[in-house]
Amino acid sequence: MENLKGKTAIVTGASRGIGRAIAEQLAGLGAKVAVNYASSPQKAKDVVESIQQKGGEAVAVQADLSMVAGVESLFKTAIEAFGKVDILINNAGVSIFKPIQDITEEDFDRQFNLNVKGTFFACRQAMTYMEEKGRIINFSTSVAGQMFPAYSVYAGTKGAVEQFTRQLAKEFAAKQITINAVAPGPVNTELFTEGKTEQQIEGLKQSIALGRIGEPEDIANVIEFLVSEKSQWITGQTIRVNGGFI
Repeated sequence: MENLKGKTAIVTGASRGIGRAIAEQLAGLGAKVAVNYASSPQKAKDVVESIQQKGGEAVAVQADLSMVAGVESLFKTAIEAFGKVDILINNAGVSIFKPIQDITEEDFDRQFNLNVKGTFFACRQAMTYMEEKGRIINFSTSVAGQMFPAYSVYAGTKGAVEQFTRQLAKEFAAKQITINAVAPGPVNTELFTEGKTEQQIEGLKQSIALGRIGEPEDIANVIEFLVSEKSQWITGQTIRVNGGFI
């Protein structure tokens, strides 16, 4: 069912993992998709080709979202390609896990520049260019509700994202635009599994009520609901999509 036919979506960090699943699912629902990537042109091209092979429309857009100029360039290119923006998925992010003694200023700035500044200024661009009754989805993490060693800066960036998602809800309401955040738990992506042993992954499974690691499609399914008309009375919220991660 193409219930997003006629809509245009920007999905940041869409060349792999959760971002790719979201881009492909929105395209399958009829949306035209701007597939943003930072440094993986071939992977972004693969996503675009996958969408096009199924009859959808997509374009790959390189942009460094840690800089305001990159955010502005992304919107400019997407609008040039498709004429408008109805949906913004702020999925791009970076995580560096180190104990506080080992965190450098560069580590700190890299995470805040992309996870917080990039997301915030994408929302600002949306305020300028998004169509009325648009949808904005920001990304937090279920780790924000936990106490994990070495996650302090990363979790801090996502706490900031949750707060300005709440505070911006009334500003966007003037255009009937909803803005929400999703906070995934452990999800089976390349970024998640990298550097983890099977034993570590099994240990994480035991902390999840439903007994399994999530799949990118689990997150994409919630995004599908949040960008639909059925979610029109939900805004300023953070939805924890984690299988009961405790």
